[in-house]
Amino acid sequence: MDARASRAILLTPPGAAAIAVVRIVGPQVADLLAAHFSRPLQPQRAVHGELRDGDRVLDDPVVVLHSDGHAADINLHGGPWVVESVLKLLRREGFEVASSTDAVLPVDAVDAHDPLWRDVLSHLPLARTEQALRMLLVQPAAWASGGRPLPEDESLWWLLHPPRVAIIGLPNVGKSTLANQLFAQERSITADLPGTTRDWVGEMANIDGLAVMLMDTPGVRETSDAIERVAIERSAVEVKGADLVVLVLDASQPLGAEAQRLLNAYPDAIRVWNKADLAAAAPREGVSTIATRGAGTDMLRKEIRKRFGLEAFDESKARWWTEEQRIAARG
Repeated sequence: MDARASRAILLTPPGAAAIAVVRIVGPQVADLLAAHFSRPLQPQRAVHGELRDGDRVLDDPVVVLHSDGHAADINLHGGPWVVESVLKLLRREGFEVASSTDAVLPVDAVDAHDPLWRDVLSHLPLARTEQALRMLLVQPAAWASGGRPLPEDESLWWLLHPPRVAIIGLPNVGKSTLANQLFAQERSITADLPGTTRDWVGEMANIDGLAVMLMDTPGVRETSDAIERVAIERSAVEVKGADLVVLVLDASQPLGAEAQRLLNAYPDAIRVWNKADLAAAAPREGVSTIATRGAGTDMLRKEIRKRFGLEAFDESKARWWTEEQRIAARG
């Protein structure tokens, strides 16, 4: 986005709401408001009036002009039609429109003079869980107390950028049942038949405060079913791009050649031995679960958080969450 251009930034999430706030910034602010808002404005004063597009009244918002006169907040009624009509008007008048949803807010969208607080406020839309929000908001105090972020501590970065976690394994080992436990809902279809999952299923899951994109994949096997074969091939691409692999194995069966092949292919994966209640042998290295009952899933959640440096949510530690901060921590 051109820093010299006039910009419009939607500060509130999309969808129906009581209020929607659009911040406009740049050299065209005064002309836009003079042409389309029904009342004159004074800096730092909330003014109620009509916002018009020609003869049509789009809304009767409250507008607050910033002290420098180069920015204003338009507080609209939060109906999607109202918001889109105003953004359409702004685009037509030459404003570049940016949405804050799931993205770092532009500098113009945050009100803070301290650089660290600007980083905090601009990254608030990325905090999808309460723990992420609390850890982000405490950072100015943690840094001010003399704490120095460790370059290798990526925990806050992962809290704001959900990692992709792929669940893989042979057919009928309980992958989808385990995924449903982690999703905390019936997201994947389960049955006692191999090949039930015909495509990878991806959705956000809250792993005790860590948001992850959890991907349940079809069982890996040789198959003559064309649809299932394509699904397995497509899921392999997703698994390759995952930040963490959870390999589910059947504890009730001897370790066969195909299972050993997966163990060799994914040496860094979290090993989950499902159907532990039916196991004849001693527990193997990894996490033992009984997915149908939810047993062992707490340990699996803990292991997933551990892989991303979040064994515990210690909010008192200084952490980095931007590349510039990590570079500074190295110096």
